[in-house]
Amino acid sequence: MFENSGEIKKEVLKLKRKKNAVILAHNYQAPDIQDVADFVGDSLELSRKAVGVEAETIVFCGVDFMAETAKMINPKKRVLIPDANSRCPMAAMLKPEDILNARKDHPGAPVLLYVNTSAACKAEGDYACTSANAVQVARAIPEKEILFGPDANLCSYVQGMVPEKKFHPIPARGFCPTHLRIYPAEIAGLKKMRPEAKIIAHPECIREVREMADYVVSTAGMLKAAREDEAGEFIIATEKGMVYRMEKEIPQKKFYEVNAVCPNMKMHTVAKVRDALKKGQYEVEVPDEIAEKAMISIRRMMELVK
Repeated sequence: MFENSGEIKKEVLKLKRKKNAVILAHNYQAPDIQDVADFVGDSLELSRKAVGVEAETIVFCGVDFMAETAKMINPKKRVLIPDANSRCPMAAMLKPEDILNARKDHPGAPVLLYVNTSAACKAEGDYACTSANAVQVARAIPEKEILFGPDANLCSYVQGMVPEKKFHPIPARGFCPTHLRIYPAEIAGLKKMRPEAKIIAHPECIREVREMADYVVSTAGMLKAAREDEAGEFIIATEKGMVYRMEKEIPQKKFYEVNAVCPNMKMHTVAKVRDALKKGQYEVEVPDEIAEKAMISIRRMMELVK
C-alpha cells in the first residue's frame, strides 16, 4: 500500500515530540529525511550536537559507524538507526587485526583513523580524525611516520598537505565506492557546460578529481566555501544528497550534482524513521570495553583541534 510522504513526515514530527527524541541526518540523506531532522551535518558534528540536547533518544540517519560514534559520545542516551543494514563499505574494509599487523610492520608509528571506521577499529587506534580536520590532526601528531586508515584517497590528500611526514595507508587500497564513481570526465563535462562554476570536491575523491577542484574540503567545508566564494555556481563532487542541503541553505546560488549515490545511506526512509520511533527498534549498542578504548582516540582528536 502506497503511503503519502507528507503524512509520514507529519507523523514523524509528532512522534519525535511524544518520544522526546532528536533526529540526526547526515548530509547524504534523502530530502525527506533532511526535512524532518533536527540537525543535518557530518557524522562527528552530529554526534557532538546531540550531547547538548535534552532528548532521551537519538534517531541517527546515517551508516553504522556514525550511529556507533553517537552512542559512544552519548552513552546514556538510546540511539536508534532506522535501517540496521545501513553499513559503510569503506569502514568494513578495515579490521582490527589489520591495524595490529600494520603496527608490527611499522613499530612506533601511531595509528590515525578516519572516523569512518568501526568502534572495534577505533579501539585499536591512537588518534581519530574527520575529513575536515585530518590535516590538522596529522600535523599535530609528533611522530614523523603515521599509519592511516581506512581511506587511501584521504591518506593521499593528507600526504600531499603534510609532505614532511610519511603516511602508510591501511589497508593499502581502502576507498569509498560512492566517491570512486566520480570520474574526471564527468567533472570535465559539467565544467564545459558551466564554465563559470567553481569545483568543490571531497577528499575521498580520487587524486585526478581533487586536482581539478578549486576546493578540496569536507561537507561542512563545502558549505563554507560556497558561502564565501563570490562565484554563483558550483559543481559539487560528492554524494548528491549534499546538493539538497546546499540549495536550501544558499538558495541564491546554483549547485550541480554529480552522478554519485550512496545506496547504504539511502536505505533510510521517513517511513523507517517513523517505525524506529514507534517501535524503538534497531537500537545501537557498543560494548563498554570497546567504547572506553575507542573514545581515547576521539578525545585525543578533540584535544588537538580545539
